[in-house]
Amino acid sequence: MNTTRRRGAGAAHRLAELAEAALGGPLPVRLRTWDHTETGPPDGPVVVVRSRRALRRLLWQPGELGLAQAYVTGEIDVEGDLAEGLRAIWSAARQHSLHPPRLTLGERVRAAAVAARLGAAGPPPAPPASQARLRGALHTKDRDRAAISHHYDLSNAFYRLLLDESMAYSCGYWAGEGPQFTAADAQRAKLELICRKLGLEPGSRLLDIGCGWGSLTLYAAQHHKAQVTAVTVSREQAAYVREQVDERGLADRVEVICQDYRDIAGGGFDAVVSVEMGEHVGDAEYPAFAAALHRMTRPLGRVLVQQMSRGAVAPGGGAFIEAYIAPDMHMRPMGETVHLLEEAGLEVRSVESLREHYVRTVGAWHDTLEERWADVVALVGEETARVWRLYLVGGALAFEERRMGVDQILSVRPAAAGPSGLPASPKDWYIGLDQV
Repeated sequence: MNTTRRRGAGAAHRLAELAEAALGGPLPVRLRTWDHTETGPPDGPVVVVRSRRALRRLLWQPGELGLAQAYVTGEIDVEGDLAEGLRAIWSAARQHSLHPPRLTLGERVRAAAVAARLGAAGPPPAPPASQARLRGALHTKDRDRAAISHHYDLSNAFYRLLLDESMAYSCGYWAGEGPQFTAADAQRAKLELICRKLGLEPGSRLLDIGCGWGSLTLYAAQHHKAQVTAVTVSREQAAYVREQVDERGLADRVEVICQDYRDIAGGGFDAVVSVEMGEHVGDAEYPAFAAALHRMTRPLGRVLVQQMSRGAVAPGGGAFIEAYIAPDMHMRPMGETVHLLEEAGLEVRSVESLREHYVRTVGAWHDTLEERWADVVALVGEETARVWRLYLVGGALAFEERRMGVDQILSVRPAAAGPSGLPASPKDWYIGLDQV
């Protein structure tokens, strides 16, 4: 039996008319509203608008950010598998060339009139508590510290729930197949691959910029006997790494510094690494960051940057990610980053895409989030848990659909006469990675 009421009879139909006008095409989802009316394709994912407050939020903030705000507060939900729902929406958007809402003045007036008839008129709702609120000029040291703190200082206990024992919060390297090769195995393989690409030997001086919870720092010191200087602006992370250094007896090989990369003194490192930190540097500041990588590396030393990228016409992160996850982040097409590194005097020797690896990595984190949902909610609250669900599901889909990528870019600081110090064919990088 068709339970959809006639066109215009309920809130669902009125909202659908507005949405179709804004999108420029048919509604790609089935819509159910607080008055129990429904409309839209019968086999489509079901978006549930639970309250009039969601409509008011979207009226004031149309587009991705307003939808994200309504989702994390529970005012809007998706029935069933959120990933399948988002995948269907993106597919329909491509198929029908739908565009994000950019309401004209007339459309806003019409939407306001519909909201008034539905009892949803009123001032803009306050942003959810989990939304970042940064102050000051873009990419000052204080603002960058606040941006990093918003995401990484959420709670070490939260990240222990989400990540494997290495606390590696970056793309893994899935060197093996089958269920016996786990997310933890993928992280170990990634750490080993980075150490091999950097050519670490006992006593090598390694600078780890944006060291996170120390997964690479600790691995390089423990398994390759490197002398590591680990740098982070997150106090929570620095404290955690110091604890691990003490527990593992690595104090003679690891120095942990809590400071901005712009304040790093000295140089002459055999290797410099930055794993998924470059996205936080900023567009205007990246040339200076690349110059710092060159300055801190000795001639013939190696630099590895693992960094997320975006498609040529895709957003740098999107309104949701920049408001809730990584404020002020900037991603660019991978080729532009290569150009900036070369402009700084580095010779790019190898570029390896890990895009499909990130689909699996983020998928594993999402599986853990759902399996431990009750623990996560008890620790950080329902709203923040929903932020992370949307982030992980949306992130995996962005990598799957090539709207985002991630790459390992290996460079060297060549000697004045031109030698790179790298073998012409580094065949041993990948041997036995599935066994580390």
